[in-house]
Amino acid sequence: MDKAWSHNTRHSLSRVVAIATLLLALPLSIRAQGQMANLGAFDRKLLHYGIQVGYTQSKFDLHFSDDAQLRQTLQGVTSYYERGFHIAVVGDLRLGKWLNLRALPGVTLVTRNVSYSWEEQYLSLHHSLEQARTVESVYGDLPIELKYRAVRYGNFRPYVTAGASYGFDFASLRKNRNRTNQAIIRLGASDLRYTMGVGFDFFLRYIKFAIEMKMNLGVIDLKVDDPDVYISSFDYLRTRTFMLSFTFEG
Repeated sequence: MDKAWSHNTRHSLSRVVAIATLLLALPLSIRAQGQMANLGAFDRKLLHYGIQVGYTQSKFDLHFSDDAQLRQTLQGVTSYYERGFHIAVVGDLRLGKWLNLRALPGVTLVTRNVSYSWEEQYLSLHHSLEQARTVESVYGDLPIELKYRAVRYGNFRPYVTAGASYGFDFASLRKNRNRTNQAIIRLGASDLRYTMGVGFDFFLRYIKFAIEMKMNLGVIDLKVDDPDVYISSFDYLRTRTFMLSFTFEG
């Protein structure tokens, strides 16, 4: 596994773990007192369903090519987070007092870009060079996750999640060219990610509402090889997505 990718992955996971630890520390140190006001038997159900909607930010985890000739024209390539949208159906199976198994089949619309930093001399000779390219995807996702629930206090309960997600890009451009017949950044259709998140369950009068933050880190290189400089300038492309979602379960 590439050292840079491993470092970035560890950095993202450490932030999620740190947030989860802080959020779980306080509720776990307090004994649940009194009668639970709302939906007291909800978490004892074997199976329940819901719907999840969310806001996403996605970018590529990439590595600038080590090719010496290419580096004479480019100083580097970078990718920045872009906004997206997510919607899913939630199926939740109770495995025990603290543990649940969740399936969240859904659709995620994401936009990612790649920015190119050209050498000034090369740019002055080629005025038509593009500074950035955008890649849009429509993923059909199937995440499978374990949800560990902390102690419930009143109508509030924090939790953490971990799992894996398979995604299929319905908008994959592997076999297409753009309208000007120029090369584009083509991606493989299938993606596999591992996920880690933290959330809060709020027990309302009739439904359970949750706010969740999650990172999706891709493990598959999505790049489809192409001699075009816009594609050959990096060695791999992997998915990285931050998701803020809202879940309604009944």
